[in-house]
Amino acid sequence: MVELNDAQIDAATERGKIAHLNEPRATAVRYNRKLGRVVVDLQNGCTFTFPPHLAQGLEAATDDQLAQVEILGAGYGLHWEALDADLSVPGLLAGLLGTKAFMARQAGKAKSPAKAAAARTNGAKGGRPRKVFG
Repeated sequence: MVELNDAQIDAATERGKIAHLNEPRATAVRYNRKLGRVVVDLQNGCTFTFPPHLAQGLEAATDDQLAQVEILGAGYGLHWEALDADLSVPGLLAGLLGTKAFMARQAGKAKSPAKAAAARTNGAKGGRPRKVFG
């Protein structure tokens, strides 16, 4: 176990006070079955929604499972007990719907006209060039 000194404890306490004043916190959360969205009300009066199928741990959840969401701590997280899934409210607002590895996998699934055109061009040339080891 790591021992903390008084200066480290004071610094951590100060960081917590600053975060409490500046970072978004949830005051209410619910799953809207009609919209297929998780709806989060924030302490500043704003509301945001996101489609659960994009978030790590919620991809294959049922409506009933998604409805069993609760707020963690002082409103900095969302938790689904039955799914063993947790998401950070500040992270969600920053567009982070999972861990770095999860987000990297999602980026590879992106579709765009430019990506489709590049794939067609590569296909016309015989596909992706083979790697040369040497």
